[in-house]
Amino acid sequence: MEYLSVTHSGFLVAMSCVVALVAGFTGLSLTRDLSEKPMVQKKASIALAAVALGGGIWAMHFVAMLGLRFPILFYYDAAITLVSALSAILLVGAALILLHFAERTPKIISLAGAIVGVGILVMHYIGMAGLELCRAVYTPSGIVFSAIVAIGLCVLAFWIAYGQRTNRNIVLGTICFAVAVCAVHFLAIAGTRFVEEPSVAEFGLRMSNETLALGVIFFSFVIFGACLWVSVTYLVPPSGAAPLVVAQPVAPVPAALAPAPAAEASAVAPGTRIPCERDGGKVFIPPNDVLFVRADGHYTQIYTADERLFCAWPVTEATKRLLPAGFLQTHRSYLVNPERVSRFERAKDKGRCFFEGADVPPAPVSRSKLKTVQDALASQGGATRAQ
Repeated sequence: MEYLSVTHSGFLVAMSCVVALVAGFTGLSLTRDLSEKPMVQKKASIALAAVALGGGIWAMHFVAMLGLRFPILFYYDAAITLVSALSAILLVGAALILLHFAERTPKIISLAGAIVGVGILVMHYIGMAGLELCRAVYTPSGIVFSAIVAIGLCVLAFWIAYGQRTNRNIVLGTICFAVAVCAVHFLAIAGTRFVEEPSVAEFGLRMSNETLALGVIFFSFVIFGACLWVSVTYLVPPSGAAPLVVAQPVAPVPAALAPAPAAEASAVAPGTRIPCERDGGKVFIPPNDVLFVRADGHYTQIYTADERLFCAWPVTEATKRLLPAGFLQTHRSYLVNPERVSRFERAKDKGRCFFEGADVPPAPVSRSKLKTVQDALASQGGATRAQ
């Protein structure tokens, strides 16, 4: 059996690694802070992350395959190529569903990583089966070694990325994921030989390298665009960090210059009263009367012990004005007045703040805010913690 001589394009090999990095970063970033999101948004984010990660595996493989140079003309079976992409997306989706809809135990994280590793292998070998006029010949050692590397590195990537959902861990998990995808491909290719296959067993339409390149370029463009989209969230300051505010002494206002009672509401200094709407009119609520603030689209809802009021402030504006006044950001959508918290409960990696008042719902505490909230409530001395 005479093997074909194979050369590689260094540029396309490098680009395939970049695609794997971008896909990993996009997919792992899309799944941040899903525990507190509505179910519809949670499912949509997981679906998009599965497409980014699974599609990134596929795109990396075929960018690298476009860099292979054979001395013969060869094609790809379009149907088998499509099956390889869908297989990766479905297996990655199954792993993400386990991570976000089951209890995230060490076994679940390891199982999810193993499923993604299997997804990389399945995608690779199904994609290779799509070659026409050329056949891949594998060695058992190459298959076993690439399988061990794929599963091991993917388990490590998910342990890092899901051990703590910090930006640093997501970046490290991205690197591990990209190394896993690239290592599987290049280790498997290193243990693969190619022979000319004169007969063609067509399963689907025949696709040339040029046609494949167009599909890969388009999908890579989508992945890079999604990466830019999720990268914007990293430019926003951490939601739990209060801006530095230096208190300035304020001279007393002479009585003669004090505003008239009728104009008092409109003359209140920004940040000392919260403008709300009640029965079609505007009212100004003192921060001390507020239990918590909840984001509601581009606006916010203000909860007091007796009522819930609409506020035209977006949550970013409420954060800027209320954090210096002593409020805590317990979640990206919630600001809590710690002096009004009657009880705090923690359940594993999440928590809830409870308040006195009729039919007042609790405010969630996300994992990244647990320590900050617990320390702040402990200093208040009024909230109790239930394990």
